[in-house]
Amino acid sequence: MKVSLFGITGVPLGKHNVKDARLDQTHKLVEADKKTYVQVDVAADTEVATADALAVSPSGRLDVILQDLEFVENRLERDPPEPERSVLNKIRTALESEQLVSAAGLAPAELQAVAAHAFLTAKPVIVAETADVGKFDEFLVRVLAESGYISYLTVGGQENRAWLIKKGMTAQEAAGAIHTDIQKGFIRAEIISFADFIAAGGETQAKHANKLRLETKLYVVQDYDLVNFRFNK
Repeated sequence: MKVSLFGITGVPLGKHNVKDARLDQTHKLVEADKKTYVQVDVAADTEVATADALAVSPSGRLDVILQDLEFVENRLERDPPEPERSVLNKIRTALESEQLVSAAGLAPAELQAVAAHAFLTAKPVIVAETADVGKFDEFLVRVLAESGYISYLTVGGQENRAWLIKKGMTAQEAAGAIHTDIQKGFIRAEIISFADFIAAGGETQAKHANKLRLETKLYVVQDYDLVNFRFNK
């Protein structure tokens, strides 16, 4: 996942571990050789076109809104055809009220009418106050959550690891984050919820408490589920 910065200084660009405290808790309860956090690619505003989300200062939020508004006004001056024109007018109204394109309430058909335009604020926009920059690890956890991402865990042995997926993914889709072969050969997913894992005091204890569930490929993975995939090799 890539996050583009607008108006935020003092943060090194490049790969950052998202040091979620829940993985630290897990590593204390399940023995493994190492722990591996989710990583986020933090990029400059010049890379916004390929970014999944924007992290902005309070003034940066207004800047990206104004950039989108300028684009809309320039496009409208060229007299675009319907239904693009009506959708652009709807977007302009939202932007003039300092709302994001993502909050403009566009229907799927309306989104399709302006799909060729890469509006900055159609992406998730997360505001970072000055204090957030000093606690950037915690801020990145919030960026993921507000951008529609969650993580699941695989634990024990060589590695306790968090895997990043889009919220709403099924177990079979989530398996692809590890390897496409697991996704293709998916049979079942063994699931322990993070709450049950913590309450029991570990993976083995949760299993003894009958908190492990077998789920099908249609199960929607929840944030920080402990997952073990059964699959045909």
